[in-house]
Amino acid sequence: MKPLRVAVIGGGPAGLMAAEMLASAGPAVSVQLFDAMPSVGRKFLLAGRGGLNLTHSEPPEVFMRRYGAHGAALEPLIAAFGPAELRAWAEALGIETFVGSSGLVFPRDMKAAPLLRAWLHCLRNAGVQFSMRHRWLGWTEGGALKFSTPAGEALVQADAVVLALGGGSWKRLGSDGAWVPLLAERGVPVAPLQPSNCGFDVLARPAAEAVEHGESRREFLKELIGQSPMPQAGWTGHFSSRFAGQPFKSVAIHFTDSQGRSFSRKGEFVATATGVEGSLIYAASSLLRGEIAAHGSATFLLDLLPDKTPEQVLVEVRHPRGSRSLSSHLKSRLNLDGIKAAMLYEVLGKDAIADPVKLAAGIKALPVCVIAVRPIDEAISSAGGVKFDALDAHLHITVPATLAPPVFCAGEMLDWEAPTGGYLLTACFASGRAAGLGVLSHFGQPAPQQG
Repeated sequence: MKPLRVAVIGGGPAGLMAAEMLASAGPAVSVQLFDAMPSVGRKFLLAGRGGLNLTHSEPPEVFMRRYGAHGAALEPLIAAFGPAELRAWAEALGIETFVGSSGLVFPRDMKAAPLLRAWLHCLRNAGVQFSMRHRWLGWTEGGALKFSTPAGEALVQADAVVLALGGGSWKRLGSDGAWVPLLAERGVPVAPLQPSNCGFDVLARPAAEAVEHGESRREFLKELIGQSPMPQAGWTGHFSSRFAGQPFKSVAIHFTDSQGRSFSRKGEFVATATGVEGSLIYAASSLLRGEIAAHGSATFLLDLLPDKTPEQVLVEVRHPRGSRSLSSHLKSRLNLDGIKAAMLYEVLGKDAIADPVKLAAGIKALPVCVIAVRPIDEAISSAGGVKFDALDAHLHITVPATLAPPVFCAGEMLDWEAPTGGYLLTACFASGRAAGLGVLSHFGQPAPQQG
């Protein structure tokens, strides 16, 4: 009998894991992996540049909550191959892992390259064939896969296809979302790709306040007669020139959207030239993005001193300062200076700064209004993708039911999102494994003894 021919399109963690599962069937399955880039795992390697965060050590029930509304669809996949299984898999490749102080799981040497090299060595030994610089263009009328290659267009016949093409972020690394129209025109339900784990632009000064600072009187008059211009984004030039790129450390943010969903966490983030980004912002990005889409803006509260109570802050602000400037007073009594002190002046304005009660309230709950999501290509990941109700439990596309050969999907091109912290990679590995095993199950091939 001829071996089952399976094309895996996409060389990130999801595609590589699908290829591993398929190759485990031995000579009965021929696996060919295609990728548009010159080499596989480029985004994976970039993720490991500052220390590869593979997964997280949280209890399963806490871990799954990080996936929000899509947790139910991902739960069976991660239950079969979650953090513990991922660590065991890495150790089988000779990559020891450890749990950091924050619960994040890393390879012992903190690098992605050794793990990827060991993995590729095993895949090649298992018979996986790699075809680089092959950009998928869809299907011919006869069902063959079309690829653009340096040598021209190539056609490939396959008995099954696993798509693991990534989302829409980091186009230069291969995740460009070009697959969306290819599936949509075949009738596959696809949720629009959106930025996730992304930065935001802040609202610039209100029009009336801008006039007070010598800005356009014409724009202010337009607002008075109901011809308000579009909201302008960005910090003042003074704040941006001095603090863009600097971190807010040991702060907390609190946000409740119009539907009553809340986010509250301590951490850090960074001021950009026009707004905010970084781990704490990324963790809240789904709620902030949704609120902006629904209402045009989202306002979170920034606690500059989360380890102090409001009462403690008010006592220190009210403490007599004698001849000292307010800046010197805040630094002396609350260790509040640099970007944190500048943020108070940026947001509160002179009148509130001069009022001890308003100033103390601002230190504990400074309103920061964001009005725009940064472009998807700047984002760490993306939301949206192939909807789960178009898939069966094996990640086989069943809507429409006419796709031939059968197509399975995995990784970030599925409609889910998660914060950084190992959750993204875990779900990519788990879904890639499920898709590969799904192909084997579809054709009655035995699953490997160990996943």
